[in-house]
Amino acid sequence: MGEPAVSEDLVELWSDRKWRLNNLYWIEDKYGKVVPFTLNPAQEELLDGLHFLNIVLKARQLGFSTFILLLALDCCLFNSHFAAGLVADTLDNAKALLKRIKFAYDRLPDEIRKAVSLKSSNAFEIEFANGSFVTTGVSLRSGTFNLVHISEYGKICAKYPEKAKEIKAGALNTIAPGQLVFIESTAEGRGGDFYDKTQASIAIADSGREPRQLEYKFHFFPWFKDAAYAVDEPEHLSNEDREYFAELKGGHGITLTDQQKWWYAAKKREQGDDMWKEFPSTPEEAFKAAKDGAYLAKEIRNLRQLKRIGDFPFDPNIPVNTFWDWGLNDATSIWLHQQIAGRHRFVGFYENSGEGPAHYTDWLDKWRAVRGVRYGRHITPHDFDTRRPGSNGEITTLKKIFAGLGYSMEVVERCDDKNTSIQNARTKLPQCEFHEAETETGIMHLENYSRDWDEKYGVWKSHPRHDEHSHPADAFMTWADGYTPHTETEVQFRPRAVV
Repeated sequence: MGEPAVSEDLVELWSDRKWRLNNLYWIEDKYGKVVPFTLNPAQEELLDGLHFLNIVLKARQLGFSTFILLLALDCCLFNSHFAAGLVADTLDNAKALLKRIKFAYDRLPDEIRKAVSLKSSNAFEIEFANGSFVTTGVSLRSGTFNLVHISEYGKICAKYPEKAKEIKAGALNTIAPGQLVFIESTAEGRGGDFYDKTQASIAIADSGREPRQLEYKFHFFPWFKDAAYAVDEPEHLSNEDREYFAELKGGHGITLTDQQKWWYAAKKREQGDDMWKEFPSTPEEAFKAAKDGAYLAKEIRNLRQLKRIGDFPFDPNIPVNTFWDWGLNDATSIWLHQQIAGRHRFVGFYENSGEGPAHYTDWLDKWRAVRGVRYGRHITPHDFDTRRPGSNGEITTLKKIFAGLGYSMEVVERCDDKNTSIQNARTKLPQCEFHEAETETGIMHLENYSRDWDEKYGVWKSHPRHDEHSHPADAFMTWADGYTPHTETEVQFRPRAVV
């Protein structure tokens, strides 16, 4: 006699995805216990609000990775030839994602495992008898996927920028229109593809319209969405804590219980400024914390808090100085600066690549004409005095080339220790203010200028990463290394003697 057929009641229940997610799967919880999975309120909210492309900015430990992994498994089991791809920052973490899916599959009811058996299983892929499969890695280059999950993309962008580029060019191009993408992460500084995608999705949400098929929908889940983030024992609330909670209520309509406030105050004493990115209360707050490994991000954050980044326009009565970094085969960067009332006001920033000196003098001419200002000094790094072939084959220097274009450049002494230059910039940043509209791109580069990441040992290296943020930061260090204040309307430089 054959095995009894699955009952019609079970077939009806199994046709309901939300019922399946709440009743079929087992997981290992944060305490290491094997427990049945049920959707928590935040996970259910995400499920009910799904779009094709989804950006999930969230606090720690809300269970979104678990939910998305189980959703991927569920789609594979109850759809034939469904392809799911999982992307993580390292191969070990990628294998751990797949291991959690295998853990849930092994504990499914026998009827389901018999109906959809395993065809093959290894550390990087699980294939089912119905033609569906889940694969994992640090990117996905081949094939077409129905669901892609990118875990902790913010950290990938910060630590592994080349991997982030590969994910953007590879994994995100394996998705056909109308399929599912989940990019979920805590925040990691104001830069990188995760930050850019998040800001774009926030702008769509703020406009009040629904995202289009090829646009990302923004989902934000703050720490207080989790009922576990509360304690019964009272904690001391500082004046800063009370002001913060009052601002949440008055500025954002967020009302917290005493138990939640006590938990937050205790956790903040442990986490410090990382509280903003690990347990944000608002989307804006999530990106306030400095990116790990960033040299100047904390100083820039402090300037924002002190309102030193804002509407600080140029004063046409005070000369505008420029500070340069020249990219021979890549980007050239220029900061524009005024010395006003004891402060260093940066009123402009420009960068470009693949252009000759005439391009930059033309840009400076136009910038000056539009604003009606006069230039003071043009301060450049040591390589402006390096001898090189000119356009007619003669040996010349950038300094001489610019002089021929009407710009007298002063060359500052090279600082042999890059860390000393970085420290100079850190020390002098509190004396600065930035015209935000004119220097927004430059500020972004300063915030993201960071140490290189040692993947082998899992630590930040002692030297900076050479990337798109390097030249703007080096141009800023031309300012930090190369001058001392002279009067309120000018600065005195110490150029290297020309020999």
